[in-house]
Parts: sequence; C-alpha cells; structure tokens
Amino acid sequence: MKIAAFAGLALALSASLSAAQTLPDLAGRAVTVVTENAYPPLQFLDAEGKAVGWEYDAMAEIAKRLNMVVTYENTSWDAMIPAVSEGQYDIGMTGITIRDDRKEMVDFSDAYMRSEMVMLVRGDESRFTDAKSFGANPDLLMAAQPGTTPFYVGVYEVLDGNEANPRIKMFETFGAGVAALKTGDVDLVLTDGTAGAGYVASSDGGLKVVGEKLGAEDFGFIFPKGSDLVAPVNAAIAAMQADGTIAALDKTWFLDYKMGQ
Repeated sequence: MKIAAFAGLALALSASLSAAQTLPDLAGRAVTVVTENAYPPLQFLDAEGKAVGWEYDAMAEIAKRLNMVVTYENTSWDAMIPAVSEGQYDIGMTGITIRDDRKEMVDFSDAYMRSEMVMLVRGDESRFTDAKSFGANPDLLMAAQPGTTPFYVGVYEVLDGNEANPRIKMFETFGAGVAALKTGDVDLVLTDGTAGAGYVASSDGGLKVVGEKLGAEDFGFIFPKGSDLVAPVNAAIAAMQADGTIAALDKTWFLDYKMGQ
C-alpha cells in the first residue's frame, strides 16, 4: 500500500510538473484586469482599504506562471462586460457566471470555481424558510443587482417571473444589498454559496442561510472576443487545479478567512 501510494504521488507530481513546464511564456506582457471590488471573498477592500480576495490571489498566480505583468482598474458591474467587450480592458473578474448570452459579447476562460445559489437572510428571520414561503408573502423584499445571476434566479425561481416586480429592490453593488439586508430594508439576498458562507461566518450570528440551494453556477474570467489570452489563462487554471493551488485558495478564503477582521 505504501508503494502504491508513493507511486500515485509520484505520478501526480509528474503531471503537475509537466503542466507547469508546458505553460506559455508571455514575456512580461502588460495586461489590464478590471474588477469591481464589491464581491467578497472573491474581491473586495479590506479594513485598510487594500484590494484583496480569492480572485486577486488567483490572478497573481496566473500572472507569475505566464510571465505577464498585471495592472488593475475598477468599474461597476453593469459597465464591466460592455467595457471588456469593447476592448477597454484585457480581462474582467468579479465572480462572473459563465452564460451563453454573455458569450455573445465576451469570451470566457474555463471555469475556475463552481458555486451553488443560496438564500442569505438575517439571523433572526422566522417568517420564511425557503423560496416558496418567501414568494408567498407579498410583504417580503429581496435585493439584487440588475443583470446578475442572483437577479434572474430571484425573478424566475423565487418570485413570479416578472422582471419588473416591485419586490425586487435594485442596488449598484452586492455589498450595498447585504447592507440593506442587515438594516432591515430588504429581507433576502441571493448569493453563491461561497460568498454566503463568508458573510455568515463574519456576522456573529447576524446572518444565516435558509432553504435549499437554488442551482449551480460556474465562474470564469472574461476577455474581449477572440483574445489570445484565453488559451494561456486556461492552461494556467488547469495547472493550478492539477497541483492543488486552487484548492489551497479555496481553503484560505472560504474556510480560514473571516471577512471583517
């Protein structure tokens, strides 16, 4: 058994080294990455105002492996996909769900993360316990950013399919919606399970997740159509998955780190 285990480890190490050796060398190419800094723990500003998060660490690792030099810019969510589509930036990152309609405007990397949608509520919430009971109570409100996956899941899986439903209160950033939840201005925020777990962990009982998961979504980086960066970034993502780097980032940002500290 020890010999078999050692052989398996040797094969895994060999595969990881092989993947690393075959990565493209971009020769110090300058790449501009745009983000929102409003979607913890993927990317956000910490207590000192420093931009941090899973995606920053992942992009730094990708840049190191591909020998590219990254600079960051910020824009709002609703402007990001059009701006990348127009070639204003080389890469966009902000927990962007890979969807066919978006592929008409931008190219996606391979998925670097899969997450399931959850219902984030206040810790003392007792008026509803799942999507059905939320939808049945006309007094309850949910927060959403226009055009995001949580918005569409809320419209079509929680409410009545009316995208103009007044029970959906729009916010420019995900963080603003969570702030409104905490103050009682809305009663529900839909988010992927990774971000939801981070908020619950740091809330000291102020927030919780209720109900069943509402589906899965894959996250990817976005590029202008036809970008020659897609293949190198995909190669780096594959290498990071193979050698455990992505699993280590998941542990750092979704298990070990508590937002707000």
